[in-house]
Amino acid sequence: MATQVTTPMLNKNDPLDRFIIGFDSALRTLFVTAHALRPTPGEDTPEAEMSAAEKRHATALMRVNHCGEICAQALYQGQALTAKNPAVQKTLMQAAQEETDHLAWTAQRVSELGGRTSLLNPVWYAGSMVMGAVAGALGDKWNLGFLAETEKQVEAHLHGHLQCLPAADAKSHAVVAQMKTDEAGHAHTAVMQGAAELPEAVKRAMQLGSRVMTKTAYWV
Repeated sequence: MATQVTTPMLNKNDPLDRFIIGFDSALRTLFVTAHALRPTPGEDTPEAEMSAAEKRHATALMRVNHCGEICAQALYQGQALTAKNPAVQKTLMQAAQEETDHLAWTAQRVSELGGRTSLLNPVWYAGSMVMGAVAGALGDKWNLGFLAETEKQVEAHLHGHLQCLPAADAKSHAVVAQMKTDEAGHAHTAVMQGAAELPEAVKRAMQLGSRVMTKTAYWV
């Protein structure tokens, strides 16, 4: 008589199981095509006529945005891994789930423009995961503060991209505009749950790291 083998359920409150869940999330983020739960903004908008230079620029900007979403996934997963409060863990994983839409949308847009995503995504993911885990280990108010500040900086970054994208590229504009709205919502949620204000030195360090990533991902 055959014996049925069942896979044990993972306990999100167990450190080892949380590590396994985080490792699985990393593999899925980096190597599995993301699927959005919401429709892609601007999906019914006709593709615009752009010059070769405009198309290259739009592709590079959307590659940067996709890379930013890779980092966001890693940050939230790292933060959730070391967060002590189950409510904070839930907030972080909820944000990560919503960011999965962004990941799918930006990957789709890069492909539509005939480009590729960043070759250094695994590097960005690893670095962001470590930063997130450190933030989580510092305590929940700092964990939420890191989330709030990250989203504020991303919102400002996306605002800049809305100014820089070719005016004719309505499809990319629609994606970035919706992402900007979502990021503002994540920041507001973190603040409402008791996020601490990060020291200015930490904010500047985050901005510096973001500039390095964006300038590199634009080309690589």
